[in-house]
Amino acid sequence: MDRKMAPGAGGLVVVEHAGAEKTMAGQRIAACGLEVMSRASDEGLILIEGSGPTYATETTFKESLLSAGAGITLVDSVVAASKLGPNPPLGFALVRPPGHHAVPEGPMGFCVFGNIAVAARYAQHQHGLKRAMIIDFDVHHGNGTCDAFYDDPDIFFLSTHQLGSYPGTGKIHQVGKDDGEGTTLNLPLPGGAGDYAMRSTFEEVIAPSAQRFKPDIILVSAGYDAHALDPLAGLQFTTGTFYMLSSGIKQLAKELCGGRCIFFLEGGYNLQTLSSSVANTFRAFLDEPSLAAQFDDPAMLFEEPTRKIKEAIDKAKSIHSL
Repeated sequence: MDRKMAPGAGGLVVVEHAGAEKTMAGQRIAACGLEVMSRASDEGLILIEGSGPTYATETTFKESLLSAGAGITLVDSVVAASKLGPNPPLGFALVRPPGHHAVPEGPMGFCVFGNIAVAARYAQHQHGLKRAMIIDFDVHHGNGTCDAFYDDPDIFFLSTHQLGSYPGTGKIHQVGKDDGEGTTLNLPLPGGAGDYAMRSTFEEVIAPSAQRFKPDIILVSAGYDAHALDPLAGLQFTTGTFYMLSSGIKQLAKELCGGRCIFFLEGGYNLQTLSSSVANTFRAFLDEPSLAAQFDDPAMLFEEPTRKIKEAIDKAKSIHSL
């Protein structure tokens, strides 16, 4: 696919695998992975050793460039739209491969290039948007994004993820280092956490962190594998949870950074819940009512571990003086 919806007044901008010509930054960030990609191009399907587990085919390199390029193209589109009026469209990069596990040394965890990391640097260097906030609500910790900006005071990385899940990183006490100390916030949530957990997290952690940091752009690693029916995790998000998050983040962007906000598709391995959750995210972007009542069956949920959730949130608030 190579399709781009042009920016308009309000709504959203969607880019599906666009902008390959603008991905030199992505090539530099994951330069060590190029040798592996070259071998895949010659040999076909290969397992990338030590990547936990990530496969590549003869087309993976090109597709990865397109994924990173989509984010860059969306930065251009959203920034241009923000100059035309007070309610620019949000962007959503509907891309594969995802990116938040890719480390500076190369591919990892189904990810080849750090799509959102490339976009953040591009926004800084090309558009002068110095302070970028990255919110990652994938069920797995975005270790690659975290590593890329761990000592950077101008990138605030905030991750919610399931405690003990792949890749085992994202401890609550890991807050950044050197000049970047305090600009990494990891909030591991206990298994079974769901809508209550994320509503509380948004109100008590995400929103106050954004309001204090005052970003120039908000980028979102939108992983939908925290859904209650996703096979790779044990959280209990619903399509309603994702609608709430999308609406809240949209409002934060409007209040703090002229509406500049881009979502990047990360995980999601139940195709039915992935599609309904992304569709509900779009409805939030467009200020249309949620369709969660049509998609979510309350019978699939069980009681959340509220005590453990509150303890985790309170600990994060204490560490970060929220």
